[in-house]
Amino acid sequence: MAAHFQLRLVDSHMLAPTVRHLAFERVDGQPLAFQPGQFLQVHFHYDDGVATKRSYSVATLGDGGRPGAPVEAGRIEIAVSYVEGGAATRLLGELPVGGVIDASGPYGRFCLQEADTQPRYLLLATGTGVTPYRAMLPQIEKRLASGDREVVLLYGARNEAELLYGEQFEAFAQTHPGFIFHGCLSRQARTVPRPTDRSGHVQNVLAELKPSAERDIAYLCGNPNMVDAAYAMLQEFGLPVRQIRREKYISSR
Repeated sequence: MAAHFQLRLVDSHMLAPTVRHLAFERVDGQPLAFQPGQFLQVHFHYDDGVATKRSYSVATLGDGGRPGAPVEAGRIEIAVSYVEGGAATRLLGELPVGGVIDASGPYGRFCLQEADTQPRYLLLATGTGVTPYRAMLPQIEKRLASGDREVVLLYGARNEAELLYGEQFEAFAQTHPGFIFHGCLSRQARTVPRPTDRSGHVQNVLAELKPSAERDIAYLCGNPNMVDAAYAMLQEFGLPVRQIRREKYISSR
């Protein structure tokens, strides 16, 4: 059962021109128990007093425990996109260090599973949809240690500045040969391109990997259009529904 608690902002910085990274601690001093891939809900009120909430995936790096096991974290991190006129943007974008918000969680089942035995993971993301994969990195590291797994992250953005946590994923790829990071840039190439960069949208680059039911399990997170298009393509390649996991991010005012 999800818990309700208050979070106090302890640090923040801009990840991209329109995305802010925020780090919180629980006001009650307790750690947050979550599975990498899960999300929190932030609760607040509109100006007219109507209660509402927004969902944000936990970006906190987990540990190397087995998939399905909870992680306890004292520092709770999320990434928040700017939405023009958005109530949550105003709340979280202007929250000062020491500011307190109401939250609940964790929720969701967009997590690595112990029962996943496929030799290759295809992780697809756009925008802040990459945050669950950041939280999963220690679990991915443990899976790669066996030497019989491969993980490919296709991350779509318009330009280099919008590749959230891009340097972290690139550094992980450099130290873990079984992990491949493709920055898929749809508008503007990098000033200094990487050999693994791709031009175009994530779902278009996906075909290059030639997905197969015998080899792959896929995770799709981010823009609904990307998720739907990638899902349809994976089915065309023969992946059954049970090998495709989806999480759609919908911007709300």
